Amino acid sequence: MWIGAFLSTTGTWMQTVAQSWVVLSLTKSAFYLGLDAFLATSPMILFSLFGGVVADRFPRRRILLLSQYLQMTFAFIMAVLIYTKTVKVWHIFILSFLTGTAQSFGGPAYQALIPLLVDGEQLTNAIALNSMQFNLARMIGPVLAGIALSTVGAAWCFGLNGLSFVFVIISLWMIRVSFTGTDSKGKSIFTDMRDGFRFMAQHSAIKELTLIAFVTTFFGIPLITLMPLFAKSIFHVGPKGFGWMMAASGAGSVTGALLVAGSNEVKRKGRLALTFQLFFCAFLVVFAVSRSLWISMIAIFLAGSSLLGVFTTVSSLVQLKSTEAMRGRVMSIFMMAFRGGMPLGSLLSGWVAERFSVTKALLMNASCLGLIAMGFLVSKNKLKEI
Repeated sequence: MWIGAFLSTTGTWMQTVAQSWVVLSLTKSAFYLGLDAFLATSPMILFSLFGGVVADRFPRRRILLLSQYLQMTFAFIMAVLIYTKTVKVWHIFILSFLTGTAQSFGGPAYQALIPLLVDGEQLTNAIALNSMQFNLARMIGPVLAGIALSTVGAAWCFGLNGLSFVFVIISLWMIRVSFTGTDSKGKSIFTDMRDGFRFMAQHSAIKELTLIAFVTTFFGIPLITLMPLFAKSIFHVGPKGFGWMMAASGAGSVTGALLVAGSNEVKRKGRLALTFQLFFCAFLVVFAVSRSLWISMIAIFLAGSSLLGVFTTVSSLVQLKSTEAMRGRVMSIFMMAFRGGMPLGSLLSGWVAERFSVTKALLMNASCLGLIAMGFLVSKNKLKEI
């Protein structure tokens, strides 16, 4: 499963980089960059709750397979549009939304599947390893995308992403899990959904972890969304340089995953997540104000490491606090917050960057995120104690 996900995610990052570059080339607009990110991730807000109910009602492997087939199809459509030079920005927006919709059902199923593949005591390391494959792909994919963009063109990035889904589909056919769905006879989807919210309402720690996930993606992910602007307008490094900047962030994230995997003995992991968040704020400020490419690359690396530390720690804590019967719904609510912060934050940051400057947008985000982390550290809450 790890190998299949890694190869597929590498293709996804190739497409992500190419798509950002194509949108910027077509529109020359920071706002449209943010809008594309918004449309790609907003389905997580709209549909992930339904995805969580589906993940608890039906075999999770089957749901994941359908999601992969759809995403593969959309990637090939984009490849054809770009290769034939008929692509318009509205084509990209529609396919971004459709891809995000497929992910909104596959995401909760995938997150709920991980605990079925390992023992409970290995869950934190399994999530860290999953984060590692994602970020190894985030390190390799952008470099490959930068090379492809500057040599054979953007269509190849989308086509190779479509082919990469074959590997995760094969892995899903190979694995065997015992979970086939819960008995929900006589219960509506909305009743199951309400049960998920009720479960979270009774667990303060899960609520606080979900809040941290939302604010971290809302203020943190715009660093990735706005990075093409730094590559093109500030450092003038072109698509290959943009790929290397994304790779530096991915390499930092791999380091962050290793740090979390080695922190099993840390007793208060909630406090550890808040500490990672403060470090991320500091490195985000350095990146925003730096005009030296090498200093910025180091800042991206350290910011990626810190950001991944927050995500992995928070995600593993939510998994550990959930029950098997509720895990799909709990993870769908968590992912709605986690992924939902991305489009909203990207849209706001894109607007601020367009109206003022990209530097001011990132400084605003760092300030807000730092104040929230400090607020949790000095106030009384469950998060610091878990």
